[in-house]
Amino acid sequence: MTYFLIGARRFYKGYQARRKNGKNVTFNTARDDDGHGSHTLSIAGGNFVAGASVFGNGNGTAHGGAPNSHVATYKVCWEKNSYCYDEDILAAFDAAISDGVDVLSVSLSGENAEFFESGVSIGSFHAVANGITVVCAGGNDGPDPETVANVEPWTFTVAARTIDREYANYVKLGDNKVLKGLSLSEFGLPSDKLYPLVNAEDAKADDTNATDAYYCKHGSLDLNKGKGKISVCHIYEDDPINQGVEVARVGVVGMVLINDYAWFEVLPETHVLPVAHVNFTDGRYILNYINHTKSPLAYISRVKTNLGISPAPIIASFSSRGPSNIDPAILKPDITAPGVDIVAAYSEAASLGTHDKRRTPFMTVSGTSMACPHVAGLVGLLKAIHPDWSPSAIKSAIMTTGIYEDIVLSRKSMN
Repeated sequence: MTYFLIGARRFYKGYQARRKNGKNVTFNTARDDDGHGSHTLSIAGGNFVAGASVFGNGNGTAHGGAPNSHVATYKVCWEKNSYCYDEDILAAFDAAISDGVDVLSVSLSGENAEFFESGVSIGSFHAVANGITVVCAGGNDGPDPETVANVEPWTFTVAARTIDREYANYVKLGDNKVLKGLSLSEFGLPSDKLYPLVNAEDAKADDTNATDAYYCKHGSLDLNKGKGKISVCHIYEDDPINQGVEVARVGVVGMVLINDYAWFEVLPETHVLPVAHVNFTDGRYILNYINHTKSPLAYISRVKTNLGISPAPIIASFSSRGPSNIDPAILKPDITAPGVDIVAAYSEAASLGTHDKRRTPFMTVSGTSMACPHVAGLVGLLKAIHPDWSPSAIKSAIMTTGIYEDIVLSRKSMN
């Protein structure tokens, strides 16, 4: 995806001062080595690009909320977005104010501090005082209450909701039960037939523990116990792509990912082999089928992009909920926007996983980080039409004209 990038700056002195290894900043450039920045920037201001897809899935024309905008990036996070220090965040806000930007899209969140005790809180206050609308991600710590981040009254805080598109495939079991999953895998099974189905714990390598095999962690499975079969693994949220890499390493031909809890989101991933991620209830059915069948079998269909799914939109289960734990009288989040399975640009400097070195120019990512720039793009359009409007006026206009829908339902209810 392309955009008119007119500035790119990096801020790392806070990181250097706080980290022992900070003297040697990895990838010491304003370029994106993680994918997060490219993705969010293109959602806000990417131009029209035909033929955008994620390994053939979701093919279509992609564009940002305010296409043809002039955009600038301010990189403040280091070591794969693990370290984002207040000193660097404040320096970036100061630079953006000095540069004369009209809108700031801040896809950062963390634990709330009292007002004026965090970099985002202080920096956003000064930005708004200078006429800059600051749009912030609401955080991904849902569905528990009082988890919403960036709760300052002067920020525009965004929650994530689904869209009416999904990347679905189906698991057919030997008892003819068919269960829907989600995936972004570009691969199909070697043959159109049922394959032996094995619980990953039963394919454990002798020198590993049962918990690692349960999650199909790297090096946990036996080369001789899964070959030619479909493996059932429990979702490891921090590293789902590498779960697929591990089962492929031992010759498994496909994988079914199941959730440990009903409230876990079911999200598609760009796996290296045929994978179906199913919800909690269907996962229990599959495990029960394995445990009560002498020779369990299964088949995984190819992924298909489905449009017009219902119900949609619904609040993503991961999206942080209100009320604010700093001041409940200030209602937060302010608005919802698309933040689930969003196709946008991705940095080809970023690999898809620790053990998956593939690169892609587009990626599907979920989070309030993706919802935030949707609103920022809309703010940019309004600012172009009404350059004299204040941040409060723009925020009010969007909130009072947005479509009200009862979308409190989350995917946990669908499990």
